[in-house]
Amino acid sequence: MEEKKFDKNSIIGFLLIFGIIMWIMYNSQQTAKKEQAEKIKQEKIDKAKKAKEVATKEVLATAVDTTVSDTVKLQKLNSALGSFAYSATLPSAKESFTTIENELVTLKIANKGGYISEAILKNYKKFDKNSGQFVELIKNNNANFNLELQTKDNRVLNTKDLFFEPTLTKNGNDQILSMKLKSGANEFLEYKYVLKANDYMLDFDVRTQGLSKVLNTAKAADLQWDIKTYRNEKSISYENRYAEIYFENDGKVDYAGTGQQEDETLEKATFIAYKQHFFSSILLSQTPIENAKVSSTNLIRDEKIDTVFTKQFKSTLPLAFKNGELDYKMNWYYGPTDYKILNEYKKNIEDIVPLGWGIFGWINKLIFIPLFGFLSSFMGLGIAIIVFTIIIKIAMSPITFKSFLSQAKMKVLRPEIAELGEKFAKDPMKKQQETMKLYNKAGVNPMAGCIPALIQLPFMYASFQFFPSAIELRQKGFLWAEDLSSFDQIFKLPFNIPLYGDHVSLFPILAAIAIFFYMKMTSGDQAMAQPPQEGMPDMGKIMKVMIYLSPIMMLIFFNSYGSGLSLYNFISNLITIGIMLVIKKYFIDSDKIHAQIQENKTKPKTESKFQRKMREMMEQAEEQKKLNKK
Repeated sequence: MEEKKFDKNSIIGFLLIFGIIMWIMYNSQQTAKKEQAEKIKQEKIDKAKKAKEVATKEVLATAVDTTVSDTVKLQKLNSALGSFAYSATLPSAKESFTTIENELVTLKIANKGGYISEAILKNYKKFDKNSGQFVELIKNNNANFNLELQTKDNRVLNTKDLFFEPTLTKNGNDQILSMKLKSGANEFLEYKYVLKANDYMLDFDVRTQGLSKVLNTAKAADLQWDIKTYRNEKSISYENRYAEIYFENDGKVDYAGTGQQEDETLEKATFIAYKQHFFSSILLSQTPIENAKVSSTNLIRDEKIDTVFTKQFKSTLPLAFKNGELDYKMNWYYGPTDYKILNEYKKNIEDIVPLGWGIFGWINKLIFIPLFGFLSSFMGLGIAIIVFTIIIKIAMSPITFKSFLSQAKMKVLRPEIAELGEKFAKDPMKKQQETMKLYNKAGVNPMAGCIPALIQLPFMYASFQFFPSAIELRQKGFLWAEDLSSFDQIFKLPFNIPLYGDHVSLFPILAAIAIFFYMKMTSGDQAMAQPPQEGMPDMGKIMKVMIYLSPIMMLIFFNSYGSGLSLYNFISNLITIGIMLVIKKYFIDSDKIHAQIQENKTKPKTESKFQRKMREMMEQAEEQKKLNKK
């Protein structure tokens, strides 16, 4: 059978058919693209028409269309805004602001909502002080203030969406800003701001006039205030540790905590403070507000990513109507969390500064704050910390001396105590009795070494509260530390060490070295002064562990703390070592102490109440032991 072959005409035919198919496909594709482009274009046209229609409606709703009569405008406005439609017809019904300021703060108040849209502190810079940017507590809509009102026909109105009419006047150095949300010529809700010269605190009145006919005054108006707090310090984790809500509830100042989510209901609130470590926004009310609710949400999940905000603070305060109207005398405070400044207002707001409870707080208020304030008034902050530490340690030196002297006496008695231990090895109770008799004859109090140490503990704890709260240290440098209120980084690590961080601070290292040598020098004497007792832990072993554990803890936990606190601990331990060496060399002679103890043994001794009580307890225990054996 003859094999078929493609001739020239067949090839040409196939090429023509292929070309036609390709042309049809290309043409179809271009048509589809053209149709898609036309569709997108039409969608844009439709969207623009719709936006225009919405804009036209908004213009009508805000009574800008002059072709419509005032009666028609008010009808349309009333359908949307109810009794406050009148305000939308005023010239102030637009996005505009009024600024009031003094030497300390600049406040910008918006027509829409009548609240502060910017709060700038003129004397403080952000953590990057070289940028020249001031601390801004409110900016870029990070804060909201709203009064939720209910009308008699059960509609809910939110003042944050409505326009207020501003009127700025002056009375001497006082700037008075009245923001009125009007229902009529003489019917309105008013926010009244009064800013005085050289003051962080401003008066803030909330009142209504002539609104009892339109508002449901049986239901309280909910004042809603919230802020997302901006980061202002170098270490966002350190700043966030001290960012929390404080409040005065029924006469007692308390706080909500620093957890991921904290909520509190207050019986009678007189102030709510949004504290951001060194800066605070505070709302105060002369009339206690019942059933207020506050909440705090931690916004930092990952310190490398969450670097803008620290906490979200929210409050809801029900404002009760009286005789059909609101009339609340309030105050705003936007300024530093400075104990001395806050204390001047005599409104208990100084208690938001965490100085410690009980005796720790009193030490800070009566000793540390006045003394450090005096020193820092005429010398650099770093030198002030050193001089402050020297004064505190010298004042405590008599207590330190008594502690070392007691340890030396116990050390001299150690051989005799050891002999009693061997003699009454099988009778622990008898050994305790004889040991107490030895202490009494020698005139040695075994508790004398512990009491001085206990007296010094409150001062040590007070310092842990004082330095992180001392705003005077903020952005003040000393030696290599650029900011004594933050960590003194000397080296940036390329990785993060759990608990330690991603940097190396030098002052904590120096403090750790000092505490190591201090404990190394004192641990031996303490262990020898207190021989092991039956059933009691071996103090020698415990002290050996503490010699290494304490410096490690200092390194880990203080690496991200303010360098001022680490400097204080470093100097404090150095001075203590020096005092200890001086006392050992010039004041404590073991031979003289031994001779004095032996002389005391020959003298008649009168039992103290404590010693008599201890002896009686031991004798009773011994009698009970004999009865049990029978």
